[in-house]
Amino acid sequence: MKHLAIIMDGNRRWARLRGLQPWLGHSNGMNAVKCVIEFCLSKKIPYLSLYTFSIENLRRSESERSYLFDLFSQKAQEYTEEFIKNGIRAKFIGERSLFPKHLITIIDQLEQKTANGANLQVNFLFCYGARQEIVHGIKALLAKVKNGELSENDITDETFKDYLWTAGMPEPDIIIRTGGAKRMSNFLLYQAAYSEFYFLDCFWPEITQDHLQAAYTNFEQCRRNFGA
Repeated sequence: MKHLAIIMDGNRRWARLRGLQPWLGHSNGMNAVKCVIEFCLSKKIPYLSLYTFSIENLRRSESERSYLFDLFSQKAQEYTEEFIKNGIRAKFIGERSLFPKHLITIIDQLEQKTANGANLQVNFLFCYGARQEIVHGIKALLAKVKNGELSENDITDETFKDYLWTAGMPEPDIIIRTGGAKRMSNFLLYQAAYSEFYFLDCFWPEITQDHLQAAYTNFEQCRRNFGA
């Protein structure tokens, strides 16, 4: 397995069941992030993509967004040394024009300081939407055609991948979603054409190494013929 992707669903429901403010579940969800990173390192999985914050999440209340962004800022700074120590590269994927201004410097610093990590690349899909990513790629290709740098015949599935925000990465082998829902929620729609899916009823803060091992074992037992 080269690429594990996860839709981290159920943070708010986990909090509500415990009588907490909904967004407080995200803090406990950070412990689950550490759990899955440790799993990937143990299995030597080189890419991990985490659906951290969608473009649609920008519709949430100002108080929840503020809490989340402060949490991201705190954890980004806390994780820097740990990432460097473990050879982990952090990369943020999404619509950068929508990134909160006070987070941009912190995000840039985390990416720069961990750029040499060779054991695992953790992609934080932040202010991300798959439809928006596809439209962005189309516009970039059209600009190349308009400028005469590409012809229409140059546009193939492979060349289009180079204009996505995930350019240069392998497509997800398996996508895990916690929280009981069985939908994609605008996550890596183009890249997931041949991904395996594994759905868990547990909420994201509840995920364990056992859950991850079960998903990993299930993937290894799959016969992937890519339509052949």
